[in-house]
Amino acid sequence: MRLSREQYLAVQRIYYPGFTYAGAAEPLSILALAILLAVTPRATTAFWLVALALSAAVLTHLMYWVLVAPVNRVWLRGETLAAPARRFFGATREASATDWTSLRDRWEWSHVFRAATSIMSFLLLVAAALSPVR
Repeated sequence: MRLSREQYLAVQRIYYPGFTYAGAAEPLSILALAILLAVTPRATTAFWLVALALSAAVLTHLMYWVLVAPVNRVWLRGETLAAPARRFFGATREASATDWTSLRDRWEWSHVFRAATSIMSFLLLVAAALSPVR
């Protein structure tokens, strides 16, 4: 939060290559949780804990597309991107370039919220794994 606009934008451009490829883990985790839910006996506590974990994971992913992705497009304007990154960051409409500190705050806080829902999903999954089998 103490970086100047130029420094902050330079750092943002460093993030995108790794997160473009590593970002596949998030939808894969949703798929894995959906499969786990499908094979978990319905009349158990574990089923409902897995269902809540899946809901939290979906919320985390939804927050990415609604809060983070539009800001990423602003940060990466003018960058020469590899073909997969161009497809990924060009998937939805262009975000408007408003005050950069508002965008920075939105980006930073959305990651705090996403971390909270990811932790919640993980803890619910651990609780499901530790719940007694009946």
